[in-house]
Amino acid sequence: MTPRELADKICRELREAGYQAFLVGGCVRDLELGREPEDYDVSTDARPERVQELFPESVAIGAQFGVILVVEDGAEVEVATFRSDVSYSDGRHPDRVVYSASAREDVFRRDFTINGLLLDPVSGEVLDYVGGRADLRAKIIRAIGDPEKRFREDKLRMIRAVRFSARFGFAIEPHTFAAIVKLAPEIHAVSGERQRDELTKILTEGAARRGFELLDETGLLGEILPEVSRMKGVEQPPQFHPEGDVWIHTRMILEMLPAGVSPTLAWGALLHDVGKPPTFAPPAGPEGRIRFDGHVEVGARMAEVIARRLRFPNEDTDQVVALVANHLRFKDVPQMRPATLKRFVRLPKFEEHLELHRMDCLSSHRRLEIYDFVRRFVAETPPEEVRPARLVTGDDLKALGLNPGPAFKEILRNVEDAQLEGRVRSREDALELIRHEFLKG
Repeated sequence: MTPRELADKICRELREAGYQAFLVGGCVRDLELGREPEDYDVSTDARPERVQELFPESVAIGAQFGVILVVEDGAEVEVATFRSDVSYSDGRHPDRVVYSASAREDVFRRDFTINGLLLDPVSGEVLDYVGGRADLRAKIIRAIGDPEKRFREDKLRMIRAVRFSARFGFAIEPHTFAAIVKLAPEIHAVSGERQRDELTKILTEGAARRGFELLDETGLLGEILPEVSRMKGVEQPPQFHPEGDVWIHTRMILEMLPAGVSPTLAWGALLHDVGKPPTFAPPAGPEGRIRFDGHVEVGARMAEVIARRLRFPNEDTDQVVALVANHLRFKDVPQMRPATLKRFVRLPKFEEHLELHRMDCLSSHRRLEIYDFVRRFVAETPPEEVRPARLVTGDDLKALGLNPGPAFKEILRNVEDAQLEGRVRSREDALELIRHEFLKG
């Protein structure tokens, strides 16, 4: 069953039980735009407990706010009871919920006019109490009612306004924009996880450059990611970066991120040069050039701090930090020993490292020789040559009379280096190497 089929079924059964039921929100917006909705939501005057009675397989994901998740045959649809929110002391949740019998009243508590449309799935009629269809035609993001009130209710809506503007190519209506600028310093009331999720959507929905330019223009970027905001005006050596400063370079990379890009690659692209502003050094003397000594190491530490602040999962944190920490290693590829190169391409999710390098080159000097070389190397080198089976173990070293200790790791690494370089191909070769190199005495 598709989500749309389930949503229609829910509306039909709620109506047969004597209730109102409509498709609502983003799914109606997307249908009006001729897009396939990612998910479907239903709005009804049936109370949450009644929804659960009618749909026994449902899950109460937000019953205190009137939200029930109905699950059937692999499809999921959120069903929300009409309500009128009273106040939001925490800038996220209503202090209390007053249920309503009016679809119109329910719509006026929502965020933006384009998300305030209702669709009668039986007649196909769209109910528009807030001017959402006109704003869709005019390509405008407009808060419903008083923008400041809407944003004070849930501060995350400020980032969502930016995301929708970038995603759809819509302008933010002036009063809505002004309210974001005014309230941007209050975005810290939103948890790191919620900020992260919205920022990740901006990065991965295909309009990352415009999204981050809007974050900057509204003042949100300096509040949420001051480390990125500090890239503005940080000049780079023109012989390597003819495109301009670090902020220009970063935006050029963001422009290359396609819809559906891996979130970790997107964050790596955003943060790969985050260490440049604090390590900037002007040219020393007439023959000198701008330098960013240590910017990779500094940037990796900063990326980890940012990821922890936004509460990334550990695995994602590790990958983003690795992308930042390794992005300059490609310049050393021509001088790498075979063993070093093979270990380099063994990095987890190496395809993300390679793609970041490609985008980094295209947004600066535009030379792709190293990228092409590494791509061919990965494609043409058999996996068993990149990750050869281990020939000896610590037990073998003990059997040779060596005492366990830190030297074991060095010995085993030397054996693997010899394997990776083709100097050792068998267990006997490996044992002979150990005897020759480490048992001379």
